[in-house]
Amino acid sequence: MKLILIRHGQSQWNLENRFTGRKDVDLTEQGRKEAYHAGMLIKDIPIDVAFTSCLVRAEHTLTIIQDVCGLQDIPVIKNAALNERGYGNLEGMDKAEVAKLFGDDQVHIWRRSYDIPPPGGESLKDTYNRTVPYFLNTIMPMLQEGKNVLIVAHGNSLRSLVMYLEKLSPEEILNREIGTGIPLQYEL
Repeated sequence: MKLILIRHGQSQWNLENRFTGRKDVDLTEQGRKEAYHAGMLIKDIPIDVAFTSCLVRAEHTLTIIQDVCGLQDIPVIKNAALNERGYGNLEGMDKAEVAKLFGDDQVHIWRRSYDIPPPGGESLKDTYNRTVPYFLNTIMPMLQEGKNVLIVAHGNSLRSLVMYLEKLSPEEILNREIGTGIPLQYEL
């Protein structure tokens, strides 16, 4: 059984270097191309079920992948447990402007520490504590049944899953990047 993780394609706020988090921002043209390319990379893998977050950038990425791979008839399960981490008070703000206000070091701590959340937001640990139980209780049983599963979600919700799957420490996950539209495959 295979598990495929794909981060959504570039969103408008990724392009504008804004903290996106839970804001529902759609894909750019480049993001649509990334989703198409991701579909081309996995088109020969039979997918039995797909999961996505409740945010439009992940949903639209999945729809494009389904079109490329001919997967319109597979079950699609949407759940907020797979949503991006909340950036709280920083959502919508330009990252460079936030760095000017609070300093590069503080912004780096908010973005890359494991357990320090931005003001009013979630830490990666909070995201892990939301995403991994959902994976274990809902997605893992399908994998154990022998199904191939596709998850299209977000940088931090997927980093949480990668941390769990690869048994990474909080220090090891901090430098792990999840590129937009690049499939990660696991044999379970």
